[in-house]
Amino acid sequence: MQSTSSTQALVPGTVFLVGAGPGDPDLLTLRAARLVERAATIVHDGLVSDDILAMARPDARLISVAKRRARHTLPQEEINALLVREALAGRDVVRLKGGDPFIFGRGGEEAEAARAAGVPVEIVPGISAANGAAAASGIPLTHRDAASVVSFVAGQCKGLSDQDWSGLAGKGRTLVIYMGVRTAGKIAEKLMADGLSPAMPLAVIENGARPEMRVVRGPLAGLADLVADHGIKSPALIVIGEVTQRDDVALARIAMEAHQ
Repeated sequence: MQSTSSTQALVPGTVFLVGAGPGDPDLLTLRAARLVERAATIVHDGLVSDDILAMARPDARLISVAKRRARHTLPQEEINALLVREALAGRDVVRLKGGDPFIFGRGGEEAEAARAAGVPVEIVPGISAANGAAAASGIPLTHRDAASVVSFVAGQCKGLSDQDWSGLAGKGRTLVIYMGVRTAGKIAEKLMADGLSPAMPLAVIENGARPEMRVVRGPLAGLADLVADHGIKSPALIVIGEVTQRDDVALARIAMEAHQ
């Protein structure tokens, strides 16, 4: 008699693409906090704060795929493969990203790779770097008297000089630039070439919503010098528009200058 044997297919785990927000654990969503506390496997970016990683259970496996300038611990394709491999082995994976996974977080690429491999995906949104940094610095991204349009762009993407940014910044508009510290001079030149006034006010927010946060201000024409003179380092956001003069610090300065 022929013996038969059956093997049960391994049920894949779920990849949770979780937004860790700007770094303060208090700014995590409840869903994100619960997933971090329960996860056995966490794959995290370098922008995820130590305070948030400390929330993981003691036996959790923490895998860093931190990106540093042009050097990646793992190329994106290998990160995708890592997530798929872990899930196909039957393990749930919390993929922890700074900010929101779908705003310059490559979450879309990772979700597509997982779904293509038959791995279920859940997206857990987080407070984006722009929202977190602006709130912490008191700068409203929209204001009835200053801006009704907000645009987010990446400042270190390929073909920067060939992109058309005309209309993204100016009167009634706010432009938030991610990853723009290294290309600050080129960004200012491009915006002015596209018609934006050299005097347009801006703010550079370094380490937004963290204890070491700094906010420096100046005109668009002086952006490169502003970054260099203050030694601004990533992570930092560049916010361009009249809203950068609407927070308490800026309003107090404007009032003082008006009385001089």
